[in-house]
Amino acid sequence: MFGKLILNGVVLALGLQATSALANCQPAAAQSLERVGQTRLSVWFWDVYDAELLTDTGVYDDYHRRALRLSYLRDIKAKDLVETTEEEWRRLGISVSAQHQQWLASMQRMWPDVGKGDCLILVETEQGFSEFYNAQGQLGAIESPQFTDDFLAIWLSPESRFKSERNALIGANK
Repeated sequence: MFGKLILNGVVLALGLQATSALANCQPAAAQSLERVGQTRLSVWFWDVYDAELLTDTGVYDDYHRRALRLSYLRDIKAKDLVETTEEEWRRLGISVSAQHQQWLASMQRMWPDVGKGDCLILVETEQGFSEFYNAQGQLGAIESPQFTDDFLAIWLSPESRFKSERNALIGANK
């Protein structure tokens, strides 16, 4: 039980690693986006991930499209990533509806297990939908602006679990 609690805390620390790992996780859909901020999430003494927020304007408060790149610094099972997504939605007060359960099932099917140096990136489309990529290419999409907002709230909401990392992502620490 204690190990799962630690793992769940660690899983939240998704992000971007070194610049070389970022270069491998740059889909064409995100190439025109500009960095707003970046951070490293560490839980206790474990580095979990580096994260980078991008927008079409390079500004958090004024954007039409966003992307969140997560570069992992440790091994995490896809199942744990999906479970943690649901836990964070609940913690943020997002009602996990039947639609949310379908989205979680879609993520479980599309996301791979990740290891040190792997990346996942969500790129928001012009329609507000979410496309997921890793270094090998597109993993899948969820065609819902509500999903995009709810998913990104884990990192970008003022109620995010990791306040200083959220502030770094949105450029509040500049």
